[in-house]
Amino acid sequence: MTAFARESLATDHGTLVIELRSVNHRYLDCSFKMPDALRALEGGFREQATRGLSRGKLDCMLRLQHQASAQGGPLSVDQSRLAEVLAAARAVADQLPGSQPLNPLEVLQFPGVCVSPEGAEQALQVAADELFKRALTTLRDNRAREGKKLAALVLERLEQVESEVARTREHLPALLRQQRERVVARIEELDTDADPGRLEQELVYMAQKADVDEELDRLDAHIGEVRRTLKKGGPCGRRLDFLMQEFNREANTLSSKSTASSTTASAVELKVLIEQMREQIQNIE
Repeated sequence: MTAFARESLATDHGTLVIELRSVNHRYLDCSFKMPDALRALEGGFREQATRGLSRGKLDCMLRLQHQASAQGGPLSVDQSRLAEVLAAARAVADQLPGSQPLNPLEVLQFPGVCVSPEGAEQALQVAADELFKRALTTLRDNRAREGKKLAALVLERLEQVESEVARTREHLPALLRQQRERVVARIEELDTDADPGRLEQELVYMAQKADVDEELDRLDAHIGEVRRTLKKGGPCGRRLDFLMQEFNREANTLSSKSTASSTTASAVELKVLIEQMREQIQNIE
């Protein structure tokens, strides 16, 4: 979800420049900074962003850079509005003896006094809307390229997880056999008569308690689901984040059932790989 886009467009009033920045966020959160003359476009911009993006914090900065060569047209003053402003100013001045006279430039800056040439503001808004569309397309393209890189990193870690699961599964029969041999040897060292039937029941119970086949099967299933999700494309960050939680749950169970240092080491390595994937997935839409 991290991306940046910058576009510009020359107009009769100057150069419009727009910058879009997108970072990770739980949902879509848009903020806009733009000139007052273009503030009416914010609603349309927000709708376009909602259609084009699913999640992320989007910051949009739109500005108009005036140039000496820009043809802004003749300056037009709304005489009615000017008269209202002057009348109000005189009424206030009468209540404030010794007040300073009005500055004409300040009066011109009062909202509604200066009027843009007919159609000029509308033309500027049309240009700004077109510029936002271009910038949003660029941002989405940049996010898509970033997403492909992140997907490659996740798949690389996923292969390592798969290898670790396969290695643990391969060593599991030998570990269970060693556990059985240790228990039998310990009983022989005690030089006591043990009920063979009861001993066998306890060995079976211990083997069941240490059996992690079910956890390994679920890890394999999660690996396949992550691959399918990435291959499918589209917004998938939340689903992948949920799968990382499931990965962690199985890795924790694997660690708790461990009866050998090798299995514990595998569980730790799985947790490290899962956390690396989770960090990357936080930036996937």
